[in-house]
Amino acid sequence: MDPIGNAPFFLSCLSGIPQARQKVIILREGLIAYAALILFLFFGGLLLRVLHLSEESMQLAGGIVLFLIAIKMVFPPSKGGVFGDTPEGEPFIFPLAIPLIAGPSAMATVLLFASQQPDQMWAWALAVTIASLASTTILYFSSFITRVVGMRAMRASERLMGMLLTAIAVQMIVSGIKQSFNL
Repeated sequence: MDPIGNAPFFLSCLSGIPQARQKVIILREGLIAYAALILFLFFGGLLLRVLHLSEESMQLAGGIVLFLIAIKMVFPPSKGGVFGDTPEGEPFIFPLAIPLIAGPSAMATVLLFASQQPDQMWAWALAVTIASLASTTILYFSSFITRVVGMRAMRASERLMGMLLTAIAVQMIVSGIKQSFNL
């Protein structure tokens, strides 16, 4: 979850929508992302078993997708934002709730926490709740934050977060490879 890095994208995605409605959309998308993460925390392992996927493949896939997102954050495309062109009108679920707030890496992370320490599920649920509240709160006030620090600072922080996410993604990929080959 990267609310500061995502704030410029949220603002551009919601630019044609009245300010009051933007707040409602941010709260709705934050709630949808939270629900997705909680569902994945409690039922992600079951989903992986049904699909015959390993934790390692989930970690690798999450790392690869996070890496691609991070690269686009560091080197943003000239048109369409990080996730390409979005349909006209109000965004719903994609791209704000999923994958921006609750992306593959966040889902892989909660899945790994749940599978590695299943006796701590309620602690993980509390951690997801706190992280989701913090993320949604920051996004809710993103237009104010942008006015205070300026769009240039927000864009710079997005690129810095992209660099950090690139490192996290590479670590996820390396860990997935190590686990896959028992290194």
